[in-house]
Formats: sequence, structure tokens, C-alpha cells
Amino acid sequence: MPEITLIDLPYQSSLLPFFQAIRHLPYPAILDSNHEHFPDTQFDILVANPLARIHPKSHNTLIDWRDQVLYRLSDTDNPMALLNELYTHIVQEDWTKNAPTDLPFIGGLLGYYGYESGHYVEQLPDSVNHDIQLDTLSLGLYGWTVVTNHPRRSTQLIITPWCSLEESNSILSLLEKTQHQEKDNHQKEASEFRLHSRFTSNMSASSYAKKFNQVKAYIQAGDCYQVNLAQRFSSTYHGDPFTAYQQLRAVCPTPFSAYLALSPDQAILSHSPERFLLCDKGRIESKPIKGTIARGETPQADKKNADTLLKSKKDRAENLMIVDLLRNDLGRTCLTGSIKVPSLFALESYANVHHLVSTVEGCIDSRDQAIHVFHESFPGGSITGAPKIRAMQIIDELEPDERSAYCGSIVYFSANGQMDSSITIRTLVADQGNIHCWAGGGLVADSICEAEYQETFTKVGKLTHTLEHVFLK
Repeated sequence: MPEITLIDLPYQSSLLPFFQAIRHLPYPAILDSNHEHFPDTQFDILVANPLARIHPKSHNTLIDWRDQVLYRLSDTDNPMALLNELYTHIVQEDWTKNAPTDLPFIGGLLGYYGYESGHYVEQLPDSVNHDIQLDTLSLGLYGWTVVTNHPRRSTQLIITPWCSLEESNSILSLLEKTQHQEKDNHQKEASEFRLHSRFTSNMSASSYAKKFNQVKAYIQAGDCYQVNLAQRFSSTYHGDPFTAYQQLRAVCPTPFSAYLALSPDQAILSHSPERFLLCDKGRIESKPIKGTIARGETPQADKKNADTLLKSKKDRAENLMIVDLLRNDLGRTCLTGSIKVPSLFALESYANVHHLVSTVEGCIDSRDQAIHVFHESFPGGSITGAPKIRAMQIIDELEPDERSAYCGSIVYFSANGQMDSSITIRTLVADQGNIHCWAGGGLVADSICEAEYQETFTKVGKLTHTLEHVFLK
């Protein structure tokens, strides 16, 4: 029976040099935990050159096979149904039965779901401007991966039976060459990246206020309890977005950083602090963020701000709304009676903000169920509002442009049944010379327009100001 091959490599505190070595291959991606700051994320993951890529195009789901069809799949126009079927095939392969479950990803599906992938889950309006050329969703089927386990200080190249001997030898050679170059201090210099202008919003202060008042009217009419209203900030650039990613990574450490190169001139640069869903040996976990306040300029001011957030009745109420929404979402697919909330209103601190974070848990009893839980819960309630469907309808009505990768998810579904995913907030999309990022906040009945408007700038400022300071000449 074929089995996976585990090749021990020297421990890598960062997989960025390895990413540089393999990024010339198709669809490279790095899930990059910034582990020194955040104990919840213990692994870094690196992939490239998928066996297949699954993505929708013009109302059809395309599977671009690299060499040959590994699985015969049903004909469907819904990519989520096709991915459910594909993942069931993957986890039923004989070689996956004895695969280690202490590794997060041993090969399988990895990629992103844009926010508009929610249209494959529910019937929703679509009246926004679509001016970003990224696929609505794109997942690769990867036959090898590099995984670093930071607590164990180990790095391994994992080769699945899908991967040819020629390819595995080629990847190992590239990685070994990179290690020797590092020892000789011949690291590759960063490529050029330049912004052409400052970031500008797709909403003026007055237009934001008008949309804010429309949300408040919907809330007062009983349509909804909370709506996440977001602005988009855009600029133009030339050069290598990976250089921008590395700069932001240095100044904005987050537990769910990721870089996905989609084409020579398209990439996702994510610096998300928020987990969407984790599946660890059948245990499902979600950690929604709702409640934000700026960091203080002095230790005393910083503690005062943190205490203010922890005591805020408004922020706690918002957080509880989303916890209830997620309990309902997970209840659609998790085992009856397994939904629990082990943590409410915990404080988590990042470079520019403090957040309130809660934890919701459930359980599944089959390895192929993780992808069903993900699809039935998508998109995350913390970035829509409540009730979810009505909030998404209002978002479509009020936001002028598509969200694209923003408020979607970067996710992997491993062949061993493990899964982890982020909510793609604090995320930029580089698209053919244009670069976009977004920031929003949950509006409720007692929200104050000026405070909510300013909060969007607080959330996005570390990204935009860093890029403007370093790369705008």
C-alpha cells in the first residue's frame, strides 16, 4: 500500500526563504503564523504546483488537471458541491487511513474562498461593482507540502503518493540549495515594490454617514440586529507584492498571515488575526472577533483602553450576537449536543488594536465532514451581521464594490481530516497593478457614526500607512 513520505529538514523559524525558492512554481502559497507572538498557531505551511485547481468561471466550475484526472466527479455548477465530493474521495484514499493526525496538512486542498462565494450557499442579490479579476474561489489539490511545527522545532517535507519521484526530488533539491545559500549569507534581496499614490476610500465621510443611517433604519425596523459595513481603500502599484507582504509581516505580526500568489500580477496578502474554523481530530472550533479599540500610546493608556473594551456593554452585546449566530451555524452540521462556548469576551492584543474574542466549539464524527461544516457556516458571521442572510442582503445594497478575498477565508482541508481557516480581514488584494484593502465594523442600534467611521481607519491604518511610508516615493 502506498504511504506518505516524511523527510526531516533543518528547523526553519520562518518558511519565507523556502517560499522564495519555490515561488516560481504555479500557485505557491505560504500560511505563516508569526509563531513567536501567538501560541494558538503552531504551524507554518508551504505548498506549490497543485495537481489540480478548482475554480468557478462564468457560472461553471472548472477543474484544471495538471496531468491526468485522479477522480471522476459529478457534473455540477456549484463548486462547493463538487469540492465536497472531491474531499470525500481524498480522505477515503487507502494511504490516508494511517496518516498521522498530529500534522495539520499532509496534502489535500488549500486556497481561498472570496466573500462572494456565499452566493453558492444562499440565494443572494448581486448588484455590486465587480472590478477585481480574482476568481470567486480557488483551491489547489496539492501533492506535497512543507510543514514547520514550532513547539517541536521541526520542519518536514511531506510527500504524498500523488507526487512523482521526479517532482519530490526536484523540490528537495530546491530546499537543500536554499539552506546552503542561507549558510553562505547569499540570501536573495527583496524585489522592488512601489505605490503610485496614497490609498483612497470608495466612500466619503458623508456617503458613509448616509449608509450608516440606512443600516440604523433597518435595525429600528426590525430587519436585523447588526450589519458589518465596510469601506474599500485602493491604490496602484508596480513591482512584487511579496515585498510588500514581508514589510507588513514585520510590522503587523498576526497569527493567520498568508501569501497566495495567483498569477504573475495577482496575489492575496493576508495579515488576519481571526480564525474562522478549525477541525482538530474531529473537534470544531471558531474564534469570532467582535469588539475593537485602538492601542494606547503609553502603557497606562494602553491598559485603560483594554479595560474599557473589556467592560464595554455594547461590544460584549455585539460579540454575543455573533456567538449565537455561530452556535446556530455549527449546529447545522455538528453532532447534536456538542456545541459549547468555553470562552466569552477574551482580550487579544495586536500591533494597532485590542479585540474581544470568544470561542465556540462543536464535534463531527467523520473525517470528510470538516468541509461540510465550513461550507454550511460560510461566510463567517463576525463579518456579516445578524441575522446573516438579511445582513448580507443589506451589505450588497449599500457597499458599492465587491469584497473579493476580503471577509472570505484562506483554508486548507487536509487528506488526514484536519482543517483550519482564517477570516480574511486585514487583507490586501493585488490585482494587475491595482491594490485594495478593506475595513469595516459591526453596526448595532446604539452605534455612533463618527466612532464607527474612525474605527475602520484604526483597523486598516497599520497596513496603509506602512505601505505609504515605505513604498510611496
